[in-house]
This record gives sequence, structure tokens and C-alpha cells, in this order.
Amino acid sequence: MLDLIRHDAILELRLARPPVNALDPSLTRRLREAVESAPGDGVRGLVLSGRAGLFSAGLDVPALLALDRPAMGGFWDDFIGLCGALARSPIPTVAAITGHSPAGGAVLSIFCDYRVMAAGPHRIGLNEVQVGLVVPEVIQYAVRRLVGAHRAERLMVAGAMIEADEALRIGLVDELAVIDEVVPRALAWLGNHLALPAGAMGETRRIARTDLAAKFARLAQQSATGFTDVWFGAEAQEVLGALVETLRSRKG
Repeated sequence: MLDLIRHDAILELRLARPPVNALDPSLTRRLREAVESAPGDGVRGLVLSGRAGLFSAGLDVPALLALDRPAMGGFWDDFIGLCGALARSPIPTVAAITGHSPAGGAVLSIFCDYRVMAAGPHRIGLNEVQVGLVVPEVIQYAVRRLVGAHRAERLMVAGAMIEADEALRIGLVDELAVIDEVVPRALAWLGNHLALPAGAMGETRRIARTDLAAKFARLAQQSATGFTDVWFGAEAQEVLGALVETLRSRKG
């Protein structure tokens, strides 16, 4: 479900939940715990990665539709907690986006310090609107921080999925690499940062990310109830239910 791979002082958290690394309650909780505990375990940098061709397909909709409201609230607390752990992490983090990264996968990447994406026809984006969901304000803020307010609005309102070249052009990702080089490039970026004077780098990074951490801390609590209300609303349940039926018919 989650492979923990040490590269000296760097820890790679590799999503390993076949077939598409979808985020269910168990994987989300394990990711959150791993991100939160890493600094205390002597880790100086984190890499989030997936399998070749796919980073994460986002939330595991079939599994989450089976949850009642309290259980869904618990999942959302963990997901937002995971995003918050990345936003406030005292150590640098890199998303090694090894392929397609819709919705929840894209969300995790935007809270990291740096994003290396697989070059080619792979797509990334926050397509929540297309499945009847609202992008919470705390996540919208993080997207605006990367690409600017107007472009963020256009992407999120349309639920757009864009290819890697376009994601690089607008700043949604920072670097492209061939698939086999995505993780090595992420490790190299971290290695360069960890070679800098640790105190100066760490404090400068903390100051630079103060807005994200502070905004996140204020907005995260507001988003939890709102998201579950939308999730259990008639529109989202209808659209998500139809999506699950489509997926089942494809498997059949």
C-alpha cells in the first residue's frame, strides 16, 4: 500500500496500492502518519512517488461512497491533515509525479515544495467539478499560489486536466523528466537543497512558506464540514454514483 524507501537522509514514500493508487482511508492515514513522523525519525527530505505512468488516480470513490457521514468526516480530516502536514512540514518535500495525477493526486503535489512530472501525454489537474465536487478554499489558495488567481480559477471551475507540457508552462509543475528519471530528479533537487547550510536554508524556507501554513491552518477547519455536506448532497451523489457504474461496466 505504501513503500518506505530510504535514500540516505531522504525518505521516498511510494504509493503502492494497485491498480491506480487511489486514496482510501487506510492509505491516506498511513501517508499522513509517515509525513508527520519523518522529521522525528531523522529524515531531512521527503519524496512522494507512484508507479510508472500513474502517480495517483485521486480519491477512491467506490470505497468512499460506502462510508457513512461520520466515517467520511474522519477520512476528510485525515486527507486535509495530510495536506496540512505537507504544507507545514519542517523538511523539504518533492512530488515525483510519475504519470497521470487527477484530483487528489494533484492536490497532494501542490502542497509540496517542488514538483517533477513525467514528460509526455500524462495529465494533471483538479477535476473535482466534473464529478460534482467543490474544490475547498484551502486547496484553491494553494493552486492560486502556484499559477496565479485568474489561471487557477479557469482551471478549477472547468475541472480541467492538462498535459505535462502545459502544466510546466503555467507553473503547476516545476520540471519535466522521462519517467525513469522522475524520482532521481526529485532526489537530486532535494540533495542540492540539503547541501546548503541547514539553518539558513530551513529558516528561509519556513519564512517563504509562512503564508501557506498560516492560511492552511485557518481554512482547514472551515473546509471539513463543508466538504462532507457537498459529498452527501444530491448532485454529488448522483454524479459520483454514475461514475462508479461507468467504472464497473468497463471492468465487466
